[in-house]
Amino acid sequence: MEELKLDMDSYLPLRDVVFHTLRDAILKGDLAPGERLMEIHLANKLGVSRTPIREAIRMLEKEGLAVTIPRKGAQVARMTEKDLEDVLEIRDALDELAVSDACNRMTEENYADLKRAMETFSAAAKTKDVRAIVEADEEFHNVIYRAANNPKLENIIRNLKEQMYRYRYEYVKGDADFLQLVNEHEQIVEGLREKDSVGVKAIMHTHLRNQVESVRGVIRRQNREDA
Repeated sequence: MEELKLDMDSYLPLRDVVFHTLRDAILKGDLAPGERLMEIHLANKLGVSRTPIREAIRMLEKEGLAVTIPRKGAQVARMTEKDLEDVLEIRDALDELAVSDACNRMTEENYADLKRAMETFSAAAKTKDVRAIVEADEEFHNVIYRAANNPKLENIIRNLKEQMYRYRYEYVKGDADFLQLVNEHEQIVEGLREKDSVGVKAIMHTHLRNQVESVRGVIRRQNREDA
């Protein structure tokens, strides 16, 4: 908390600047699970009024990064194995539908975008910049969702993505095998090119299950430390 500083160079609205500042602090562990998010304290720390703090906390709650406890107020949400399984189970099912649609509807432009996204991820993986890697991985999957050409499906996935962000960040920050991830992305691109929906679904499933197992280990270590 002592190192929490607001990045006023951003052109975003103040509430978004506060949101990104707090989200980064949570994802990096500067704000620990269970730590209270007191509006007055945060407002004084960041040099803003309580309004953007309150708005930012509501945004954090939508991502599953914060939770409001009756009579206690807002605090950093703790990750649980049940939440992890619930979110990724839904994501797995939506990915299957997205892949089926993308295989039937993918255009040459979509394919070119996917190759560029794959190359961007490969470059980011070499930097060890967690945020850049996570965002590049998200964009890779976003291209597939856009290629599915199903706006309602894309909207549902976009809402779920907010809850996925923390788990994806923990995975990349932890013991993710970047060479394996790059290889899986290459297989996904080739599979979509060949319209092999069965093969791509299998790779996407493995892709996700590896993330589940890795983050489950993080959660269990945190639980042991809290005990």
